[in-house]
This record gives sequence, structure tokens and C-alpha cells, in this order.
Amino acid sequence: MNFGRRSPGGSGDGSIITDEQGLYSSGGANSYWNLLLYLLEKYTDRDTAILAAKYFAIDIDRNNQSAFAMFKGQKDHKDQEIKQTQDFIEANYQDKISVDQLADSVAVSRRSFERRFKQATGNTVVEYLQRVKIEAAKRSFESSRKNINEVMYDVGYTDTKAFRTVFKKLTGLTPIEYRNKYNKEV
Repeated sequence: MNFGRRSPGGSGDGSIITDEQGLYSSGGANSYWNLLLYLLEKYTDRDTAILAAKYFAIDIDRNNQSAFAMFKGQKDHKDQEIKQTQDFIEANYQDKISVDQLADSVAVSRRSFERRFKQATGNTVVEYLQRVKIEAAKRSFESSRKNINEVMYDVGYTDTKAFRTVFKKLTGLTPIEYRNKYNKEV
């Protein structure tokens, strides 16, 4: 299996299985099934692991939990100008928003604004905007019959490649895979 590896308490990259110096762990409520399949394959062979996966109806190659992540915005900070900016981004994510425009809106220099934003949220301004847009796209894929391009335009992307790249980076799935997995109407 091609599982992401990281040490316990590591980077938080969304890996579902940890295999570090003989210590094994799994994340998420039902990830222990993936850990069991991983160990079965490691100590027997791939065919046995596939047979067990089929028998128990488990997705054998699920190696990431990113598709389950829900971005709620990091607003547990005291920087009011940054909270104001976050609210603006969340209300206007479909529009073209520049970092300069956001900095100007709270009367802070761009450099200071970017530093404060990263310190308050843990994300750069661009990363935060991407996360808000992708979260909106995920909700749309889950609840509507819109195609990929319609959703892409709705959340403010005009470049298909950029949208797909960011979506996959943040969810671990392509937009089509995500829609097919979470939308019952498809």
C-alpha cells in the first residue's frame, strides 16, 4: 500500500496510517480498518489484503483523510482587522480579491497585513481564500447537479487547471471524484 508516513504527532498532513519505527497508528474513527488492511498486506501480501477489503467492503487504497476535512476558518484570535477581512473573504469569495485590496480595506500595509494574517489564521491570505473557495465548491458538489465548470465559476475560478490542482491538493480527490463520492444525485 502506498500510505503516507509520518511520525506520531507529526506534520498533520492528513495521512490515515502512521508507520514509524515499528509504531503503527491510524487517524479517524474508522481508520483502524485501513490500518488492519495495511498490516495484513505488510505481513502477508497484496492479494490477501484485497480479498479482506472486498470481504469487509473497505476502500483498500484510502490513504488520506483530506476529503473529510471541513474548513471553518480560523477565527480563534483577537485581531479584529483580520477577523473583518476573513468575514469579507467568506462573503465575497466568488469575486476577484487581491491582497492589496484586503490590506487597504483595513488600512494596513500589505507586508504587515500578510504577516498578521498568517500569524492569526495559520494560513497565508491566498491559502485562506483558496480554502474558502474549495469549501464552497465541496458544498456545491454535495448538494447540486452542477457540472465542474459551473461550480468552478461559481466559486470564482476561471482557470480549470488551477481549480483542479487546488481542489485535489486540499481534498485529496479530483472534483469529479469528490462529486461522485458525495453527491447522491449524480
